[in-house]
Amino acid sequence: MTVRRGVAPLLVLMALTGCTSEQPAAVQVAEVRRAPVTEVVEAPATIGARASATLRAPAQGTIAKLYVRDGDRVRKGQIVARIRSPQAEDQLRQARRASEMAAPASFRAPAVRLPTLDTSAFDRKVARHFAQARKEARKVEDRPTRKRLLSAIDLAATQYRAQTKALASITAQLNRSIGGLMSGLTSGLSSSMASLQAASRTQARAAVKAAERTVRSLTVKAPFAGVVTLGRVSGGGGLPGGVESLLSQLPGGSGGQLPSVPSGGSAQGSTPVAAGVPVAAGDPLVTVTDVSVLTLAADVDETDVLLVREGVKAQVELDAVPGATYEAVVTGIGVTPMEGTTGGVSYPVSLRLGPGAFDDRTKAPTPKPGMSAVARLTVRESPSAVAAPASAIVSSGRESVVWAVSGGRAHRRVVKLGAQGDAVVEVLNGVSVGERIVVKGADSVREGQALP
Repeated sequence: MTVRRGVAPLLVLMALTGCTSEQPAAVQVAEVRRAPVTEVVEAPATIGARASATLRAPAQGTIAKLYVRDGDRVRKGQIVARIRSPQAEDQLRQARRASEMAAPASFRAPAVRLPTLDTSAFDRKVARHFAQARKEARKVEDRPTRKRLLSAIDLAATQYRAQTKALASITAQLNRSIGGLMSGLTSGLSSSMASLQAASRTQARAAVKAAERTVRSLTVKAPFAGVVTLGRVSGGGGLPGGVESLLSQLPGGSGGQLPSVPSGGSAQGSTPVAAGVPVAAGDPLVTVTDVSVLTLAADVDETDVLLVREGVKAQVELDAVPGATYEAVVTGIGVTPMEGTTGGVSYPVSLRLGPGAFDDRTKAPTPKPGMSAVARLTVRESPSAVAAPASAIVSSGRESVVWAVSGGRAHRRVVKLGAQGDAVVEVLNGVSVGERIVVKGADSVREGQALP
């Protein structure tokens, strides 16, 4: 739980709580005076670093060379380790071969055409039959009959020629229709094949780039300046080669160093990072911590967090440095609640940690990330407030009340409070400087009670 603590000079408290010799011992009266009042919110906190990143092995292999030791300071881009990975290099060669084989291929649809009917022999035979029929018709002696027969033969010949011409037209139309259909089909298939080939080439190029990034990242570099902490590796277990290969080909996958994930401590059976040690993909190699700026993560109770603003100053004490006080300033207030152990919730508040000093003003040592601390945030401060002892304030429902003494009798006054310290509180309205109020035994006073 967060605790508020106020600050007030001892002389002011003595002046406010002074009493007359005629008053009963249980009730004391004093004049309202001006005094500095400071409201402080106290919260548990943890020291943090500006940034921290765990660099992991991008592929299965062996640590060829380690360039750093625990506690070394590194620059941004400085090489910290090299990994030898025949598997990653082989995957790169395979990806390049696959990319070369993904060349464009042409597609040609088969030609389909109905054969033209050759009726010339049949036509000659039919012509002979028509000629023979005309010859026989001319032998008929009856002129009208002969004429009708010849006319019928000529009509049949004309109809035969028309039917032959219609058949040829139908065949031509069918060929045109089949040609149009095959042209559309060929165009659609060509477009589909082109799309498939383009996708295949894109995938092949992406696989090559991913494999190249993996090979490049075998040279592990510091992402920013900081202090190095060596990790512990599994000794080369990791994922099976096939699964690792598939993962490495995914777009946006682990082409570079894998994302920073807290290592969670040394696993059972793990091996310290050193040259010649086998590693699996994803094994933590080193953690780089930027300690150029130290931060503070405080948990402020829900009853106090609305009083905290960016820029609020704080005093910080560390369990590891007794007797020292560090300066800090609020840089951000979170909105995601965290459940407390005693009920209710708290909210994360970020602070930037400044220098520290002991009571004798000698410089305090620089803390390390992870150390426990207590932050005391000055949320409200009034250097010349209308002040009253906290013992003079009586809570009545939602109201704050004091007992003012006027004409020798107690009168109930509702007051509005400002900054609230442990010993002294600021009264914004309800009483004025110079008025006499009950400062001790206020709970036992009643309206109109006679007081000296």
